[in-house]
Amino acid sequence: MTVYKYLYILEVMVQYPQKSRVRWQGDSLEILKSFPDPVKENMGGDLSRLELGEEPLDCRPMGTVLPGVSELRDHYNKAWYRLMYCPKEGLIFVLHCFQKKTNQTEQKDIDTTRERLKVVSETIAIRKKEEKRGKK
Repeated sequence: MTVYKYLYILEVMVQYPQKSRVRWQGDSLEILKSFPDPVKENMGGDLSRLELGEEPLDCRPMGTVLPGVSELRDHYNKAWYRLMYCPKEGLIFVLHCFQKKTNQTEQKDIDTTRERLKVVSETIAIRKKEEKRGKK
């Protein structure tokens, strides 16, 4: 880890000691932990930037394929790494992480992300409904 990255992480931890707003869905965290160290550092840095309201270094919205979902991207050793996330209700939901070797995102990865997004959306809707009932 470079000195710059270390100092940046240390500064963020001191200035913003609150709980993380990142919520991991399914096996996303385990998959991310299996990525090469440089990829983990870059993705972690981008997640920190998102938590601070900053723009990630390499990010792109998924558009009509997965509305409301964006992907963090990194390239290392002839492979592309992706982290699919969705900001909702002040939180950052990490929906899916995967590695790919072609330009095209496989349908199974899109389906996994879509399924997890549906679960997140349904869970938020249920919580809102329960909160409404509790206020009556």
